[in-house]
Amino acid sequence: MTSVVILSALLAVVIWGASPVATKLAVADLSPLTVSVLRTVIGGLLAIPIALMMRIPIPASGSQRATLLLSGFCGFIFFPLFFSIGVEKTSANHASMILASLPVFTGAIANLWDRKIPARVWWFGCAVALLGEAILISGRSNSIEVATLEGDLIVLGSNIFASLGYVAGARLQREGYPATGTTFWGAALPAVLLVPVVPFLFESVEVQAVSMIAWSSVLYLAIAVTIIGYIFWYSALGKGGIARMGLFQFLQPVSGVILAALLLSKGIDWTFIAASVIILVGVWFAVRAK
Repeated sequence: MTSVVILSALLAVVIWGASPVATKLAVADLSPLTVSVLRTVIGGLLAIPIALMMRIPIPASGSQRATLLLSGFCGFIFFPLFFSIGVEKTSANHASMILASLPVFTGAIANLWDRKIPARVWWFGCAVALLGEAILISGRSNSIEVATLEGDLIVLGSNIFASLGYVAGARLQREGYPATGTTFWGAALPAVLLVPVVPFLFESVEVQAVSMIAWSSVLYLAIAVTIIGYIFWYSALGKGGIARMGLFQFLQPVSGVILAALLLSKGIDWTFIAASVIILVGVWFAVRAK
């Protein structure tokens, strides 16, 4: 596994680390449905001219097209919708921590798809990383944001769609289809289907009452998270292995809290540092698994 693959995975995780905060800021002024549709439509419509200029073809075989649709619908429709609804009902910190279980979902779905059983060191690494996540959650439980069980469960459920989309996209990469194609066409096709919904959403939105922070958050989710992050991520999954590279998502809450500390002047305590070290150790063990 080369340093370029690891760097791609880390860049995607850093970009996605801010997504719970961005989503929380967006749903403060817009409904979760509006946020999820706009991020997909804006990102997908921007992806179409890029894909055409780069002359990226749509998959030739029917099976690859079906896999592309599965990846696109799960990653760009169902996951954003359920995640936005969940974030509205819970805190950004809780959402970040819950997303840390994505590697378990991703690795499990990938191995079920390939009918394989992960090595023991993979299970051990996951257990160590989850221990670090538990310490991280307990150490940051005193949040001024309201976090409900309903919201936490909805965010947890959104992980299934995200992981299934990741695995489908990574399989296309393994079969020779470029990660850029999986990202651009995977986002474009759902966006085209959702365009007719946009006017109906704006009927209940007072555009002038929506803050610039909310609009900026939607643009970040549409461009950085939906397009740039997915390019890095699918490239890493396809070249480094789904089960192994998926484990880097254990670092997503770490990057999210670090970004919050840098952007929102939030402090980092020793509990966070200790938990981060444990997570890193767990990821190191699990990534070594064949």
